[in-house]
Amino acid sequence: MKFKDYYEVLGVARDATSADIKKAYRKLAHKYHPDVSSDPDGEARFKEVAEAYSTLKDDEKRAAYNQLGRHRPGEDFEPPRGWQQNFG
Repeated sequence: MKFKDYYEVLGVARDATSADIKKAYRKLAHKYHPDVSSDPDGEARFKEVAEAYSTLKDDEKRAAYNQLGRHRPGEDFEPPRGWQQNFG
């Protein structure tokens, strides 16, 4: 599994508030929305931004994501044993 740093995707700090995350998401979603963007990679980037926001906007999902620790984006990693039992 490849690691994605959702905080980096949204361009926010790990200690960002929910309001900061929402603001960053809205800005990037507007920028990369397929109906607005002329960027050829815009749709893929839009989906990546939506995935990051989906995880970070929910307090429970965000806590589970934070438990994975920090890794370099694209780095192969294995979630800790029993992680899926708690956050399936």
